[in-house]
Amino acid sequence: MSSKLIRGTFILTLGTMISKMLGLFYVIPFTRLVGLDGTALYQYSYIPYTIFISIATAGIPLAVSKFIAKYNALEEYAVGRRLFKSGLVVMLCTGILSFLILYFSAPLLAQGKTQPAEDIISVIRAVSFALIVVPFMSMIRGFFQGHQSMGPSAVSQVVEQVVRITFVLVGAYIILEFMGGDTVDAVRAATFAAFIGAIGSLFVLAWYWIKRKPGLDKLLEQDKGTVNISLKEMYKEILIYAAPFVLVGIANPLFQFIDQLTFENALVQAGVKAKDAGDAFSILNFQSHKLVIIPVSLATAFSLTLVPSVTKAFVEGDRKGLNFQLNQTFQVLLFLTLPAAAGLALLAEPFYTVFYGPMELGTEVLKMYAPVAILFALFSVTAAILQGINEQKWTILSLLTGLLIKLTFNIPLIKAFETDGAIAATALGYGAAIMINLIIIKKYSGYRFRLVLRRSLLIVIFGALMLAASAVTYRLLSNYLSPEVEWQSLILIAVTALVGGAVYFYLSIKTRLIYFLFGDKVDRLLGKLRIRV
Repeated sequence: MSSKLIRGTFILTLGTMISKMLGLFYVIPFTRLVGLDGTALYQYSYIPYTIFISIATAGIPLAVSKFIAKYNALEEYAVGRRLFKSGLVVMLCTGILSFLILYFSAPLLAQGKTQPAEDIISVIRAVSFALIVVPFMSMIRGFFQGHQSMGPSAVSQVVEQVVRITFVLVGAYIILEFMGGDTVDAVRAATFAAFIGAIGSLFVLAWYWIKRKPGLDKLLEQDKGTVNISLKEMYKEILIYAAPFVLVGIANPLFQFIDQLTFENALVQAGVKAKDAGDAFSILNFQSHKLVIIPVSLATAFSLTLVPSVTKAFVEGDRKGLNFQLNQTFQVLLFLTLPAAAGLALLAEPFYTVFYGPMELGTEVLKMYAPVAILFALFSVTAAILQGINEQKWTILSLLTGLLIKLTFNIPLIKAFETDGAIAATALGYGAAIMINLIIIKKYSGYRFRLVLRRSLLIVIFGALMLAASAVTYRLLSNYLSPEVEWQSLILIAVTALVGGAVYFYLSIKTRLIYFLFGDKVDRLLGKLRIRV
């Protein structure tokens, strides 16, 4: 791999991580501004928006970049430019169509909620404007990535988040404090911020285009002109590559959308007050979900770096290499996700206090929801592996099965166990989808799970010992610090996590498990930290 590509991948990964962190931490002031009613209203619009935007754009930057890189390597630069020009028109049309569908379907999506339908309609319509710009923008990002230029995508992602979050917080604050507006007005401005952020990102990409166009035009002068491929063939190749990313991208929003359709009515039928049902929806699908997704993002990012090696080994028919790469992928995923999810469950109360303030229901929901992070991560990685072994079509079956199980059991489980029932239905749905993916991986790759099962048991034992040490530390500290006070909660989280992490790391070093997973990188890290083992 060239140093330019390594540098570009690092820049893009860094930009994505910064963007995700910004997208997490803004919820602290935002929740304090608009409260549970406001975050529930915000989520009513953002779940369908996420589904629409995923369908319109998920996989497009990657698919376009792969296509352009392929023909650039053949010195057929004009092919990629043709795709880019026509693709901009197509994505603009796709964006406008998506906007119109979401805008006019808002009354339908607003039905059956505990909050007034007109409020929900207004926030859905406010966020729908972003759909006009984002698909168009994703095409430009894919074009730059195809030329191994990751800076424009990374910078535009960060700028998009900074502009969006600034508009969310400043807009909501001004509306509530100076303009005499209410929560609905503040949330409407917050959802419209997605459009403002996209415009900011588009300006960044336009600047990069103006700056780099002369160099890109010079490449056209070197074009061989020997390949004649129709637009129909171009789009067919792109759609085949992008489809699996669309499915993986919309999996989580679809599970949340089922909750949006059924959760509150089921709770009301179970005897919960309408106001409390709305609050519970916000706690589950906005506040807790934002925290649960943290270990998923980190672990999945590490694990997916191994997937290209899986693809290479499969294509070359290297069965031994394939088994090794699959072993590494699953073990790294579990090694990182399991302790993070367990720690989040243990420290649910101080975590919730730091982000949203003390709340008994929030603590209980987060405690139950945290372990589901392991399933979220496993689904993403197994779906990526299916793509690596060219069996991505099975992702459709597994996802549909999971959604059907979620839809079937959601209402009965909510009526029986309230909010915990929705979490259980999600776990059942994801569990079934993962089982199907694993069966297909075993069937078509010949992979055996024996080593992973043994190592998983070892990781579980280490996780249990880590949890025990953390629990003792947390219990002792709780005698002097309160998890209902924000600054004291920060100390509780920091000290407990440090003790638990030290125990987990020590056990991994002594058994050399960490060396089996990360190799020489461990020694380099220990050297930098000046730690001797």
